Amino acid sequence: MSAADVPTVKRPFFRRKKTCPFTGPNAPAIDWKDTRTLGRYISERGKIIPSRITAVSQKKQRELAKAIKHARFMGLMSYVQTEFEPRHQSSRPPRKEY
Repeated sequence: MSAADVPTVKRPFFRRKKTCPFTGPNAPAIDWKDTRTLGRYISERGKIIPSRITAVSQKKQRELAKAIKHARFMGLMSYVQTEFEPRHQSSRPPRKEY
C-alpha cells in the first residue's frame, strides 16, 4: 500500500472562538459620550452592526445599542450617513438657480 492509496481525511473547518471586546479586565466601558468607540459598531449607512459580526455578547450588545441611541438623541452621532459620492461627474458647470 502506497501513500496514494490512503484515503484523504477532510479536516473540519476551524472556527476561531469569538470573544466579547467589552468583557475582561482591561475592556473599555460602554459610554454614550465616547463616539469614537461607538462609531466602530455602526455601518457606513448608519445601522448598528449585529453582534454575530462584531462578537459582542448579548448583554453588552443591548448596552451598546442603548448607548448609540442615546448618543444619537443627544446629537453626538447622526442617525444616517449624509455624505455621499456622486455617481458620475458632469463636464458642464452646475446650473444657476434664479
